[in-house]
Amino acid sequence: MRLAVYGYGNLGRGVELAAAANPDIEITGVFTRRDPAALQTVTGVPVYGADTILEHKDEIDVVVICGGSATDLPFMTPALAENFCVVDSFDTHANIPAHFAAVNEAAEKAGTTALISGGWDPGMFSLSRLYANAILPEGSDYTFWGRGVSQGHSDAIRRIPGVKDARQYTVPVPEALEAVRSGSRPELTTRQKHRRECWVVAEDGADLAAIEKAIVTMPNYFDEYDTTVTFITEEELQRDHAGLPHGGFVIHTGTTGANGEHTHTIEYRLTLDSNPEFTGSVLAALARAVDRIHRRGRTGCLTVFDVAPADLSPLSGEELRAHLL
Repeated sequence: MRLAVYGYGNLGRGVELAAAANPDIEITGVFTRRDPAALQTVTGVPVYGADTILEHKDEIDVVVICGGSATDLPFMTPALAENFCVVDSFDTHANIPAHFAAVNEAAEKAGTTALISGGWDPGMFSLSRLYANAILPEGSDYTFWGRGVSQGHSDAIRRIPGVKDARQYTVPVPEALEAVRSGSRPELTTRQKHRRECWVVAEDGADLAAIEKAIVTMPNYFDEYDTTVTFITEEELQRDHAGLPHGGFVIHTGTTGANGEHTHTIEYRLTLDSNPEFTGSVLAALARAVDRIHRRGRTGCLTVFDVAPADLSPLSGEELRAHLL
């Protein structure tokens, strides 16, 4: 399968590395809005200007779009779906239905196949929730994220006047995890489920108290959480917080029996040393599935719910039945 990477940040590099680990996937090009001559890819894949991608249409089976959900993917994915089979990692949960509709319209009109919201949440966590609810309909879902770096929240802190750099970690509250795992099906508030750790490098002479207040009162980011702010040096940030780890848990507790007397817990956990490299690996597998589904004649937009597990794997049906079933 011939893959193109559209956008070359942390996620684009993750897709490139994932393709290198899969012998059935070849990346034919990276397409960037930056100066192509200024970019050096990890594995030596050629780099082209984003505006030249149509010139390479015959060299590409699937485009993996590595843009941001806030301002990039809502227009990039429908536009590219007019000419290519595509995969994206759109993760603004509330806007997924509208994004799906826009991409589906473009893909159906063009006869291409698109998959949106791939990754681990939405993506693999979504599948865990679906399987659990199908098996235990009398139950409750709980999703915890972290401990991991939230890139969006870190960026929000960096936009505060006086902040030079920052990392923000989302951390599950242990007591909440224990309560969920007990099968008691507690009702938990946002504050009870997660806390937020902020590690901040301030500019010389900045008002630290004002920065801390701006963080902990920031609506939609920190005001609903117990938030700690720790000021550190730039050297400490690079030494102790340079990575992009993440992960989390999906836990479903439910009951069976005539009177609900038996309690069951389904738990799915991810511990990720590199969020973008892991997400890139998920997108590469989904691109394989999209290519296969397209070759069978299905067009329009899909999500992970529409992909058969076997289509994700490079193994044949015989190999899957012999080794993984």
